[in-house]
Amino acid sequence: MTELPADDVRNLSPGQLDALREVANIGAGHAATALSQMTGSTILISVPRIRVVPMEEMTVEVGPPEEPVAAVLMSMLGDITGRTLLVFPRGTGLRLASLLARREFADGHGFGALGESALKEVGNILSGAYLNALSEFLGMVLLNSPPDLAIGSAKAVLTPAASESAAGGTYVFCVESEFTMQEQAERLRGFFMLLPDPPSLRVILNAVRLG
Repeated sequence: MTELPADDVRNLSPGQLDALREVANIGAGHAATALSQMTGSTILISVPRIRVVPMEEMTVEVGPPEEPVAAVLMSMLGDITGRTLLVFPRGTGLRLASLLARREFADGHGFGALGESALKEVGNILSGAYLNALSEFLGMVLLNSPPDLAIGSAKAVLTPAASESAAGGTYVFCVESEFTMQEQAERLRGFFMLLPDPPSLRVILNAVRLG
């Protein structure tokens, strides 16, 4: 199969984007199911928005550079490699940690050790849901490393992640999803970001019949 130069990744056809969106949709559905089981709440998922952007535009996808966020970072291992980030606005991160730990984490007091542990677990399970969908689509084995947590402004959190990955990759698959908790009538927004290295990027692109 002909490999597509990474420079052409932004010229995806509607059909190719639909294929990627379907993978993201399946992953988001798995994530919503896992989140429902973790929190004991009924959680629905909106149709996710997916974009493929240059690494340097990753921060822009989340919002203003100064927006406070919580991000769970993991290395992607197995048949394709790179990094994954699950990024939440700080308020959403606190809410998810509160739901999982079953205690309230106030915005002015931070997460604490318990809240950070809960959020890492959320990130681990939700990122795994997206990777499982990609694994099924590619027919390959994908694994994730133990999670790390970074809390701060979007620029402070995402710029180092982009810099660390810049030597290996140039593009980010960004999936924006909105989860609705029915009982609480709340909506939670989050971003799953896949930062593949160049060989892995080519594998993903070839899988949606590019080239």
